[in-house]
Amino acid sequence: MAIRKIGVLGTGQMGGGICQVAAAAGYEVLMADINIDIAKKGLDAIKKRLDGAVAKGKMDAGARDATLAKLVPVESMAAFKDVDLAVEAATENMALKLDLFKKMDAACPDTAILATNTSSISITYIAAATKRPEKVVGMHFMNPVPVMKLVEIIRGLATDDATYEATIEAARKMGKTCVTAKDAPGFIVNRILLPLINEAVFTLQEGLGTPEDIDEAIKLGLNHPMGPLALADLIGLDTCLAIAEVLHTKLGEDKYRPCPLLRKYVDAGWLGKKTGRGFYKY
Repeated sequence: MAIRKIGVLGTGQMGGGICQVAAAAGYEVLMADINIDIAKKGLDAIKKRLDGAVAKGKMDAGARDATLAKLVPVESMAAFKDVDLAVEAATENMALKLDLFKKMDAACPDTAILATNTSSISITYIAAATKRPEKVVGMHFMNPVPVMKLVEIIRGLATDDATYEATIEAARKMGKTCVTAKDAPGFIVNRILLPLINEAVFTLQEGLGTPEDIDEAIKLGLNHPMGPLALADLIGLDTCLAIAEVLHTKLGEDKYRPCPLLRKYVDAGWLGKKTGRGFYKY
């Protein structure tokens, strides 16, 4: 199927990035959130990023204006009545995602693909909340979306070939490289990444080093572009904890047990860059 119009549910860090790359690829993009004011704030954040790119000479003004012209904040999911693809980019909460997928299923045309940007939750489980499980797929973008090239494509048990192929085609049109991951907790990237982040938090809890020392050791010792604690702050410590809990619960192995210090930071509201404090102060 040909995808022309995309609805994105969630216009924050991840959803806003998805909106931006989809609009830059030429898709008409409907931006929905809790209300239209939040969706408009998401659009303002995109405009600020694009203006910055123009100022730095990384984008011309014409490309910025063409991208912005494709972005339309809407009141609610009710506006998704004629989309070809709907992408959910809400917080990593299983109950919330199931509720949103039931509502997206009702709002979108029967022909539409329903994709989730979940980073750990079963696509098969989410799809079962809809009347079209064959058209539900995982489309896991990396953060920050406009910069990171990878998209993990995850097929649920019922996902059909047409849905899988159309989703890959759309992601590639957005300039992304796709890998296909099995529908298992954490998929590929977070199955590997979260134990690394979690162990880094354990090393901090045990006093093996300061956050700066731990991150510098990994950056220089393993040739990573960013240290795991700084990366956790960027992702959001609440999101890291949610993914770690899915891995621990679904795989049932102690090696995935979330570090108590990670829980303590989340309890304190120290969630990383988005709150101004995590393992670092911002």
